[in-house]
Amino acid sequence: MLSASRAYVTGESHYSKGQKDASRHLITYLYTKNPNQWKLYLEELKIPQGDGTARITLLKAGDNKIARKGLLIGRNHEEDLDDIIWLFDNFKQVSYLSKAIEEWGKGDKLIFQLFVIGQEINAKINHKLLTLEDQKRYLKEISTISDQLTINQRNFSNILGEGTRKIKDLLIFTNIFFILIIICSVCLYYSIMVKRLLISKKEIEVKNENLVIVNRELDRFVYSASHDLRSPITSLKGLIEITALEDDVNQVRNYLQMMHQSLARQDQFISDIIDYSKNKRKEVIMEPVSLKELFNEAILQLMHIENANRIKFTQEIQIDQIESDSLRLKIIINNLISNAIKYADCSKQEMFITIKTYFSEGLNKIEVEDNGIGIHDEHKENIFDMYFGTNKNKGSGLGLYIVKEAVENIKGDISVFSESSIGSKFIVTIPNPHAV
Repeated sequence: MLSASRAYVTGESHYSKGQKDASRHLITYLYTKNPNQWKLYLEELKIPQGDGTARITLLKAGDNKIARKGLLIGRNHEEDLDDIIWLFDNFKQVSYLSKAIEEWGKGDKLIFQLFVIGQEINAKINHKLLTLEDQKRYLKEISTISDQLTINQRNFSNILGEGTRKIKDLLIFTNIFFILIIICSVCLYYSIMVKRLLISKKEIEVKNENLVIVNRELDRFVYSASHDLRSPITSLKGLIEITALEDDVNQVRNYLQMMHQSLARQDQFISDIIDYSKNKRKEVIMEPVSLKELFNEAILQLMHIENANRIKFTQEIQIDQIESDSLRLKIIINNLISNAIKYADCSKQEMFITIKTYFSEGLNKIEVEDNGIGIHDEHKENIFDMYFGTNKNKGSGLGLYIVKEAVENIKGDISVFSESSIGSKFIVTIPNPHAV
């Protein structure tokens, strides 16, 4: 825009010079009647006339060959034509440029008057009708037009200069505005990146802490697992050696029963390790699950446990189908029912396990209640710890630990209510994704 404004100012200087030179040659021709002066007059007058043709054409038809040719006749540089036409086409309604074009139009009218005077002078000279009075009159008219053109050209330049200064100020403010936007954007980006780095650092620290805990837990797990896996084998080897030396059939049967119990514990421990591994590795998959089917399957699979056939199982299923992770629910239900069977109180005449499901406060709930041996108060805080067991002969110490992790994986919660010699109740709360 500044380049186009500069081109207009340069064009105006050519316009002004052409008009003044044309006026000078016409006055000289008026008094000398020299044909060369007439030719020079016509040549110089073409400059403002060419600009005038370009102005009229741009107003009516826009950018075309006639307008460009007119501007070239007006001695505008060819490389400035695109800028001149672009500014004219796009900003002719803008106040400063519209005023300049108006002054340009007034100048073109004066140029036409100068042309008419020139034609009259040339006609009278050619017909030898020019008088002294005519010379004085024409001289006065030419001078008047030249003075008016000077004022007109000065107004044109002043208007363009004022417009250019306004544009310059506007561009400065625009540049400052965009620089501020860029600075603010960089600061915002820097702030976001710093925030992300801090968050990332905290996440890494948390992950490192978790890794330390996991490694510590893994070391403990490997040590305990190797001990618990070797212990039944050592026991079996000892029992086999004793049995080989025993002749009493009843005692041999007793030893075989002890071997069976040792193998059963090892089988349970391996089963717990498999559950532990599945719970750690597999992703949570939300899908429709039948709780009733899981309970029936668990009870059927656990009936081989000692005294399981003496226990009365009761199911109060208010909710059957829920949406959750079937693998974790299976692990939770199997372990809770298995524990209730293992820690049943055989001294009681009637042993029972009651299983309930219901919907409360927008949540699905599972209850497993028994009248077993219960949990001592001093053990309640530790029952969900790895390898914690009140009776190592009955369990691996992994069951409730795995249950706790499985519940957390499905975003649930588990609570326990127990009294020693009375029984225990475990309540598992499972989120309902469709609850409002």
